[in-house]
Amino acid sequence: MAALCESFTLCGLGPGGGLGLGGGLLALEPGPDPDHVLLTDRGRTATLFKVSDQKPLGCWSVKQGQIITCPVVCNFETHEYVAVHDDKVLRIWKNQDINLDKVFKATLSADVYRIHSLPNGGPVVLFKGGGVRTLDVLLEAPQQEIENVISDEVIKWSEAFMEGQQPVLIFATEKDGDFFVYVQKLKMNSLHKYKLEQQELSKPLNFVAYIKKQIITLLCLYSNDSVYKVLIPLQQNTEEKEQILPKSLLLNLSVSGSVLKGTSFVVLDKDHVAVLGRLAASGEESKECLTIWNTKFQTLQTSKELPLGTSGQLWCYEEKFFFTHGKVLTVIMYKCETSSLAAAVGKLKDSQTPDVSSFVNWNTLEDEELAASLPSEQPVALTSESRMSLRSKGNTVAEVQPDTLSVGQLLLNLKNASTTVFEDELRQLISKVQMPDLQATIGCVVTALINRCKTKPKYYPQNFLLQIVETQDLSYSLCPDLMAVALEKKDVYLLQICLQRFPDIPEEITCACLKVFLSMSEAYLQRVDVNLESVICYIDIELNNKEVKTEIIENGFNVELEQDIWDTKITEKTHLTAGGEFCPVGPQKAALLNAVLLSAYSETFILPHLKNLPAQQAVLFLRYLYYLYVKCSEKINTALPGICCPTISQIMDWMCLLLDAHFTVMVMLPEAKGLLSNLHKFVRAQVRFYSELNKIEGSLRELQRLHHQKDPQTYSIEVLELI
Repeated sequence: MAALCESFTLCGLGPGGGLGLGGGLLALEPGPDPDHVLLTDRGRTATLFKVSDQKPLGCWSVKQGQIITCPVVCNFETHEYVAVHDDKVLRIWKNQDINLDKVFKATLSADVYRIHSLPNGGPVVLFKGGGVRTLDVLLEAPQQEIENVISDEVIKWSEAFMEGQQPVLIFATEKDGDFFVYVQKLKMNSLHKYKLEQQELSKPLNFVAYIKKQIITLLCLYSNDSVYKVLIPLQQNTEEKEQILPKSLLLNLSVSGSVLKGTSFVVLDKDHVAVLGRLAASGEESKECLTIWNTKFQTLQTSKELPLGTSGQLWCYEEKFFFTHGKVLTVIMYKCETSSLAAAVGKLKDSQTPDVSSFVNWNTLEDEELAASLPSEQPVALTSESRMSLRSKGNTVAEVQPDTLSVGQLLLNLKNASTTVFEDELRQLISKVQMPDLQATIGCVVTALINRCKTKPKYYPQNFLLQIVETQDLSYSLCPDLMAVALEKKDVYLLQICLQRFPDIPEEITCACLKVFLSMSEAYLQRVDVNLESVICYIDIELNNKEVKTEIIENGFNVELEQDIWDTKITEKTHLTAGGEFCPVGPQKAALLNAVLLSAYSETFILPHLKNLPAQQAVLFLRYLYYLYVKCSEKINTALPGICCPTISQIMDWMCLLLDAHFTVMVMLPEAKGLLSNLHKFVRAQVRFYSELNKIEGSLRELQRLHHQKDPQTYSIEVLELI
């Protein structure tokens, strides 16, 4: 028997990780150690994740204008990473490397299709023309000629194995509706070509292969909702150039009148396969599902509906499924037991105790899973057995008083309640909950609100969410979908508050907020609520109010101005520095950008996401940073006046990050050249100024030492020791 266990979100996906064909990820490969995976997106970035901790350990990106065309793999022998960008450019780097421009680079003579890394055999490179080389041989002469063995055929899939000490590569190609299979034994330099037996009105969509006892088992998922098995002996004595491979039906993907339109599949063991696809019943709308099938008994073992949609991709490592679900990469653990008739009829003795998961799961907060994961007043967690009794005794549940229900049960009961009842009950729940369950309960309430937003797109309780975020000590980890929904709704005020209060916001979300803030028009921002306390003391709000401006410069903060700020007319033309520099953005946008500047980040992880900022937005952001830098330099203490203002160190750090990410583009943009020139002159003047100050300070100290005043009424005896 097979079963799906708990699930959790590994990470969010960027703009290139959308749904449908052409979306999703470029690939997901095993990392250098157990519990590690390498994720390559359809753009410029690769990230190493530790799965159980749900956090990135490293992130690398090629520079703007380049695209990773071959997924990143780990060389298990050297613990280096290997990738190809722009089809021919090979890159090799180590864990401690940050800038891929400075790592090993080799330009190859032919386009690369895929690199396969074998645990004991090193990486194997497959070229689009069908040529194969080990990485070591390729590095000896990167420009060596690569043979074209497949003529006009197009490679659709490939895989590599180790048979003893022999690396074996298998790949499938297509030409004019015919499909071919090639088997390459690298050490023997032998290549065998086969032709797949044609299936009437159907074609293969995906392939999976494994090798055992010198026989390659190739499984093919066909468009007629079936999985076929093809056996290919590794030892070939015949000299026939092209053999036709017969196939046999392994599994028909239909059950009880429903048919699964599979898009991808993986082999779990000798009796089980997992298929990702759309389950369609006659007269009903199809639903995307992850399913596990028993090939021995031709039965569907278990399935999980995926309402947010997928990209059709499925990976499996270390008893975990990886697939895109909506805008996140989801991980689901599974268990497979030996298939036998005794197990099928429930007569197999179970001598194993259930394993306790060691995974921190922040995302098991939907529907029935709420009851098992939320804090409960009862000493025993709500198990599957107790859920069954709840379903069978609906009247009993209805008679239970709300005060005796656990948080999970209460949220389940409110699932279909009206909006007014739903929000009123949640407010009462927040007011009644006691420590130490407060944090978890608040996170569950926010998740329940977000889930309702997802199921009812017109529902968005902005005021309720703001009240919770402003009054409770939340974190991003407790409600990871909150900021994603706020970004989707473009709720800049909620995003600003989250940036100010959440200490653990991922760098990808921070950059997404920055992109949204920079893209919004000043006219729109003037109509929405934004907290201006970080800008009112250095951006003049009132037109031609010179007294206010003088007071701000002298005292740094004006309480009356803060109280009257909401009734003040905003005019951008008065946002001048002492040097005559205009503030390039209005006060609302400046306040939002300040929230980004004050957020916590890691340079290693934020730089790849910062590179995805459009050039015009990057220039505007740099103009604002330059304005702040000049504004700080007006003061003796080099600090902006007011509350929650960025420091000069934070401003300079962000300026350096932005220039690192976009310097090449900015040098080419005419509108940025003047800005870079002014920035260069100003920084050079600042360096010269502080250099002169240091000289003056040194001179003053020397004068103090030489002109030390002595009391003329006292005598001193100096003893000189002659050596």
